Amino acid sequence: MVISHLSLTAFRNYSRLEQDFSDGVTILYGDNAQGKTNLLESIYYLATTRSPYAETDQQIINWDVNDPEEPIVVARLVATVESGPTTPPDHAESETTATTKTIELRLIRELKNGGVSFRREAVIDRRKVRLMDLLGELRVVLFLPTDLELITGAPAARRRYLDIMMCQADGVYLRNLSAYNKILDQRNAALKTCAETGRGKEVINLLSDRLAETAAEIFCRRARFMHDLAQETSIIHYENLTGGKETIKLSYLPRLTKEKIGRGANANNAELQKSADWLNEHSDSVEAVNQKYLEILQLTLDSDLASGVTQAGPHRDDWRFWVDGRHLAHFGSRGQQRTAMLALKIAEIKRLTKEAGDPPILLLDEVASELDEHRRLLLLDQISNSGQALLTTTDLSFFSSAFLNESSTIQVSNGLLTNLEPSV
Repeated sequence: MVISHLSLTAFRNYSRLEQDFSDGVTILYGDNAQGKTNLLESIYYLATTRSPYAETDQQIINWDVNDPEEPIVVARLVATVESGPTTPPDHAESETTATTKTIELRLIRELKNGGVSFRREAVIDRRKVRLMDLLGELRVVLFLPTDLELITGAPAARRRYLDIMMCQADGVYLRNLSAYNKILDQRNAALKTCAETGRGKEVINLLSDRLAETAAEIFCRRARFMHDLAQETSIIHYENLTGGKETIKLSYLPRLTKEKIGRGANANNAELQKSADWLNEHSDSVEAVNQKYLEILQLTLDSDLASGVTQAGPHRDDWRFWVDGRHLAHFGSRGQQRTAMLALKIAEIKRLTKEAGDPPILLLDEVASELDEHRRLLLLDQISNSGQALLTTTDLSFFSSAFLNESSTIQVSNGLLTNLEPSV
């Protein structure tokens, strides 16, 4: 998968950008605050409909755009994406046909009720589609210096990371996740109404049935995906990153239990692991998982009514790292945490390539400076053999002359891009 052309209008510090990209590695070089990270952000935003940095869409709009008096497109991101030819994931002998698509996100600002609001439009080959239809059209893996927060931070960030990873490769998962979130909101609203009025339990029961149908698919697909991802991560960590000195375990911890689970160090790890073991044994039986989750919803109904929220389900799932049997977030060093995340990212590349049959585009934001020489060389070797990759840096000395000569280098200065000739 390759982005051959990127067009940005009123995005961050890019008033207007038209840029071609080659396959292979492209290094975005320049001082801080010139637009290197903004360029990576635009590609990630197109791929996932989310920004890794901004909390609201308003934050990504170019500051020079004037307030409108009528609806107007204030930011526009367009990418020409080429994919294939590739071997399908089922390893069929035939190859898929290479395709070229144009994907677009428009951010529209309009006046509503005396205030300013924003809405997004998604377009594929000039045809308006749902936002969720963009997912999978452009697949990316993003490396950030803040990736360690996935290990040490809140479960919600880890769930979001897992969802974005899986939605790029699994359309069925994406549709089930979207349906689950809608039904979950409806059930939570019904819980609050029932708690206040004493009426509507039959509605809750109906919504519980519908919730369990979608939840079972999500549980099973997460379990199978994470099982394969954990195996890949463990091998990379053990053989390539630590020379056989440390073992790592990546555990998917589904909230498929009626027990109340604490947070952080107080989490009931034994109960979570128990539900994980059960799910691993039944991940090929959606019906069995459906039934188990329904039973949990019935057992937790009173506490759900008291709290006004559904307390068990995929929306409370988590995953964690263990190194040599110890919880990495609590007992691991920064170096161990960084090594674990690097193993996970490389495994993510391999999994997405296998699932989709085409390698994702790699986006690396100032990651080289965060790694020691051994891990940096391993990462650079990986990206050199993984299709298209875009790296940002303020210092080209992190890269060897051979690597620089094999890469395209673009200097970024105040939102202007200049292609640099490789040194001899």
